[in-house]
Amino acid sequence: MNKFIVVDEDIDSIRIDKYLIMKTGYSRNKIQKLIDSGNIVVNSKEVRNSYIIKADDEIKIIGELKEDIDIKPEPIDLDIIYEDDDLLVVNKPSGMVVHPSLGHYSGTLVNALLYHCNQLSKVNGDVRPGIVHRIDKDTSGLLLVAKNDDSHYKLSLQLQEKTIIRKYTALVHGVISHDSGTIDAPIGRDSRDRKKKTVTDVNAKEAITHFKVLERYNEASLIECQLETGRTHQIRIHMQYINHPIVNDSVYGYKKTINDFGQMLHAKTIGFVHPKTNEYMEFSIEEPKEFDNIIQMFKY
Repeated sequence: MNKFIVVDEDIDSIRIDKYLIMKTGYSRNKIQKLIDSGNIVVNSKEVRNSYIIKADDEIKIIGELKEDIDIKPEPIDLDIIYEDDDLLVVNKPSGMVVHPSLGHYSGTLVNALLYHCNQLSKVNGDVRPGIVHRIDKDTSGLLLVAKNDDSHYKLSLQLQEKTIIRKYTALVHGVISHDSGTIDAPIGRDSRDRKKKTVTDVNAKEAITHFKVLERYNEASLIECQLETGRTHQIRIHMQYINHPIVNDSVYGYKKTINDFGQMLHAKTIGFVHPKTNEYMEFSIEEPKEFDNIIQMFKY
């Protein structure tokens, strides 16, 4: 059986052998053998193990191998907001990685989910079971998790059709004078730093963020952002683009941060149609206390 992998848009500048070890769980030796035998092709062409992958590369693995590396269940506490036989809504803390990746094989949300659930969807493979969408490591808030493939496909379709409601709370630098706005600016790779994204017209994808001001403080604004699209780091990039970077964001904001809590971005609300009952459901969760503590610093 052949395996097809499309490289995530937030993955770049990694050798294909290292990427496939992380993505498939195959051993380095097996990956090397598959490459040497021409059983791994990228964009329909044979490659060497030193090939550097790019976002949206199409990788085909010809043949089937037993996976060597198991993502192990770990008894990590989960803040479950809702759960039934088809899905979960989880409140992820800031600082937790969503799924295993290079350098993060344990302590992730997936490790915790595998311990909690008897089954998760396999749509995204064994490394990202159940993960319908993701938020950054240092972003807190709500995530949808699918327990079976049918639920996963239906929820993913809602994401593609832009019918899932996703609202975030963010604290940004500067006082925004207007009460609301829409940022319609495509996002692609930063030509000066391949590990980052930026607003660009070169090999970019549509990105739209709606925002409104909730409160204004001394040199900062508390805003609500609603995603129309869901690009990697979208809100962080868009707020930097309009010169109101997110507070405590060391990548897209000011290099000097207040503390190590992470960027002041919280996935507060998620609304979707239940994949089995067809009932609209919406959940909201308050910002963590560390978030509020930083807000207090800008009030006076």
